[in-house]
Amino acid sequence: MSTVHPLLKACLIMDQRINLKWWLHFLLLCLIFGASCGEVRYILPEEMQRGSVIGNVARDLGLKVSELDARRARVVAEGTSQLCELDTASGNLLISQRIDREELCAQATVCTLQYQLLLEDPLQAYSIVLDIADINDNSPVFAAEEIRLDLVESTVLGRRFPLESAHDPDLGTNSVREYKLSPNDHFALEMSTQINGNAYPELVLKKTLDREAQAEHVLKINGIDGGNPVRSGTASIHIRVLDANDNVPAFSQRVYKASVPENSAIGTLIAKLNATDSDEGVYGEITYSFSHLSDKTGGVIEINPVSGEVRVAGVIDYEEASTHELDVQAKDGGGQASHCKLIIDVIDVNDNKPIIEIKSASANVAEDSKPGTMVALINIYDLDTGSSGRVTCTIPQNVPFKFVSEVKNYYMLVTDGILDREPQPEYNITVTATDAGSPPLSSIKVITIVVTDINDNPPTFTQREYNANILENQPVGTFVMRVTAEDIDDGSNAKILYQISKDTKSEVSSFLTINADTGELFTSRLFDYEQSVHFQIKVTARDGGDPPLSTTCTVNAFIKDQNDNAPVVLYPVQTTGFIAEDMVPIEAPRGYLVTKVVAVDADSGHNAWLSYRIIKATRPNLFIVGLHTGEIRTLRAFMEDDEPKQTVVVSVTDNGHESLSATATVSVVIGDGLPVLNELFEFTDEPQESDDLTFYLIIALIAVSSLFILLLSGVFYFKLCRRSYVYRSTTASLPVFPTTYCPPSFTDLSRCGTLLKDERYDSFMTTGSWRGDFRFGSSTDTDTLKQRSAAYQKNTLRRASADRATLKVRAGASHPCYVVK
Repeated sequence: MSTVHPLLKACLIMDQRINLKWWLHFLLLCLIFGASCGEVRYILPEEMQRGSVIGNVARDLGLKVSELDARRARVVAEGTSQLCELDTASGNLLISQRIDREELCAQATVCTLQYQLLLEDPLQAYSIVLDIADINDNSPVFAAEEIRLDLVESTVLGRRFPLESAHDPDLGTNSVREYKLSPNDHFALEMSTQINGNAYPELVLKKTLDREAQAEHVLKINGIDGGNPVRSGTASIHIRVLDANDNVPAFSQRVYKASVPENSAIGTLIAKLNATDSDEGVYGEITYSFSHLSDKTGGVIEINPVSGEVRVAGVIDYEEASTHELDVQAKDGGGQASHCKLIIDVIDVNDNKPIIEIKSASANVAEDSKPGTMVALINIYDLDTGSSGRVTCTIPQNVPFKFVSEVKNYYMLVTDGILDREPQPEYNITVTATDAGSPPLSSIKVITIVVTDINDNPPTFTQREYNANILENQPVGTFVMRVTAEDIDDGSNAKILYQISKDTKSEVSSFLTINADTGELFTSRLFDYEQSVHFQIKVTARDGGDPPLSTTCTVNAFIKDQNDNAPVVLYPVQTTGFIAEDMVPIEAPRGYLVTKVVAVDADSGHNAWLSYRIIKATRPNLFIVGLHTGEIRTLRAFMEDDEPKQTVVVSVTDNGHESLSATATVSVVIGDGLPVLNELFEFTDEPQESDDLTFYLIIALIAVSSLFILLLSGVFYFKLCRRSYVYRSTTASLPVFPTTYCPPSFTDLSRCGTLLKDERYDSFMTTGSWRGDFRFGSSTDTDTLKQRSAAYQKNTLRRASADRATLKVRAGASHPCYVVK
């Protein structure tokens, strides 16, 4: 969008040659272009008062005024000082410092200032362009308030003498438009134009000079600009009339052109000017000088007054001025002078590194930011021109960020992927800007971006299930165990609170309490193993994020038994005042089962193991009780002097660490005439049985060990005999004949010596076996065996050629073997 400041109207009136219709078309194009590119352009005159309104940025960019302050909107300058500011309350762009077009842009035809309007959350940038219009705020100024000329009285009429132009920093109609000379009889003022189009005044002689009549003339020259109101500058011209100086210095060229690279060393020769004067003596001596030097040229370029050599006198910088246009005067000893123009083009070299300016940067970016989220706005530019001013900006490829440029020289650093704080909480992004000069220059700046955490990870328990053992009868508040969960998020998102899960059954949810900060579990009641041996609760770990995330683990609690229950006698029934009586025949032999004490213990494991002992009896050596069975048997046969009613007190003791016991009183009545049952007759001498069992186990172990050793010996022996017997012929094609293939009645030719020794041998061979080299067990009969073998070999060949069948072993053997006939 574009806005034209009201004061522009005054500027437009200054130049009557500018067509109003053309300006309207231009502003319309600015409006269309600005709206399409997210840019707002304002045209304003220089020298506006501080606090003056340039335009309403919020309205022109379609922004709400309320969001300017909420999004920390601000205006930043691009390579220039901050001359304007944003009023976030109204959306107006205000003048904050004096704007002087001549100071900012010198004699440039177009003077523009580039600014950026930055808004955060999310980060956005809009371009603001200020076109500074010139006003007539400067008067024409002559370089010297007094101009001195020396003319000879013989100077011909019509002779022209160039004068130094007045300098006006303003442009266009506001610059110098005309010169006026004070009234006189001898001189007139005319304008002349240089090759580059600049006009300068010349003093023209209209009437012959007479030194005797008037030796000196004083004139006034006024330089007048075209501004409204008009401004002017004045200088005086002092002319001395001399007797004789017929020739004026003359330059070989009206305009000299030269070039010099920037940053050239002091003393570097730029050009050599040459002017000649035909006069002799002092009138032929020429002195060179600059007629007018601007502030930027002064101290940079100097001229030798004698030789006319122009050299570098200071730091010459292309970025300060790309061209220097100088007026050079050649003046002889008689005061005659002539002028020429020297135009020096400064050649740009790549002497400026790219400049990286961070205009706005969000130090933190949330890890759930979507791709394309802007995190920084960077202004990168190069003061050089041409290829040396073209800048390429890069960042490393292994980061989830990239550059997007929508405005010239401005780069937005945006996210280019999914961020995850847990593996990478921080990025140090190196921004490298490289120009296209030769050699290229580059600049580096590091931007640190911290990835802020979001609650995207639930807590995780170190175990999915925990097992806890709780001794029964422990007091309330006894420590049980600690569950631990971890959260890889940060800050409050990683703060974990523990609680009993609502998924826990209601009847057991109150059995334990948990420390919300540490996860430590404590008992909240007394536990009785006999009532419950196991229960299960669920523990929830919840983080402090928004919204919170949670996870659950299972705690299996096992109640461990303690010896807190004494044995209980079930039989015989123990009641006050009554004890059941057990009858036993008087003829009962030794080891006869009288009765059995039956007791139980509510505990478990070792605590429930019961042992029985007789602690009191009417006859101490009459009965015995089984240590673990509780069976009461007779130790001997009954005698006549034994009481007919015997009382036995049995102690029942458990196996706990601190054992508990109970007693059972057994009443036994010896009855006469009762039958003796054989199935109840068994003497159980437990210690003897234990000794017998041990003895049997030892015998069994010895027997098994002996059999195992015997088996190993047999296997080793058979393998040794088999390896000794197996015959391998020197001819690879012959078969091998194991010993086990021969019938028991045959003679063994191996070294095992299991066959009978006999002098009569016969051999049965398969086809082709005659080629083998056989060795027989008896060395004394070797010749006889060889003869018989030859005969059998012939017979075998004859049979082999007939049917090619394998002969069978005599006596039904299925494999070739040597036997005794």
